[in-house]
Amino acid sequence: MSTLVCFHAHPDDEAISTGGLMAKAAAAGHRVVLVCATRGEQGEPQEGVLDRGEQLWERRMVELAESCRILGADEPRWLGYEDSGMEGEPTNDNPACFWQSDHDEATARLVAILEEVQADTLTIYDNHGGYGHPDHIRVHTVGWAAAKAVKLDNVFEATINRDGVKAMMELADAEAIARGEDPNEGPVDRDSFGTPSADITYQVDVGAEVGKKKAAMMAHRSQIGPDSFFLQMPDDVFEMAFGSEWFNVPGVTGTGGPVDVELLPGL
Repeated sequence: MSTLVCFHAHPDDEAISTGGLMAKAAAAGHRVVLVCATRGEQGEPQEGVLDRGEQLWERRMVELAESCRILGADEPRWLGYEDSGMEGEPTNDNPACFWQSDHDEATARLVAILEEVQADTLTIYDNHGGYGHPDHIRVHTVGWAAAKAVKLDNVFEATINRDGVKAMMELADAEAIARGEDPNEGPVDRDSFGTPSADITYQVDVGAEVGKKKAAMMAHRSQIGPDSFFLQMPDDVFEMAFGSEWFNVPGVTGTGGPVDVELLPGL
């Protein structure tokens, strides 16, 4: 049995980008550990989800624990920083946020967890955090520093298949236009987020675990409401969109596109 550690920035990131791999690894008998850098304080809660007096971060901690249960992971570990918010927001300057953290101290906190659980494989984000979020970029740099400190070779950068998502967005645009609605531009530049398909190293087929992945996403009710774009997809469309997960290995080139693997090497 090996130990997979997935390092993420906020609750719900794990379900969207590595939920299938986590469930697949757990089902194969491996130990799965989730480390979350922040409690997601800067998220935007769905209307009516929070109880009177409840703080968003409190709910998101509960939601993450339920997501981990669904995926077969251990109870989540927390690095102890606050959410930095989106790039360019005033919250980026909060001295308690992950973006402003002392890099060596944050690395040491992650090193302690990697050593405690005897990690064999670590997932982080690509070098621009998928779409430029400060906390995601910090996960990339802190994750690599910690891996080097403990001499962990099996490190994989979770990314987004830019071409696949663009195709899905264009289809959604066409459907919106057909309904007489304006297309949804979304919060990020379609031409800069993620990684072009030809430059992705690995593709992990998680179709058999897509039900657990969807359930884990649904556990994050404060962020992903039942009427969200994700959850309104028919099951077959959802599997097409989320039935694969994508990972880069720096320095591995010339593959001509993602290579199918059952599980990430090292597991």
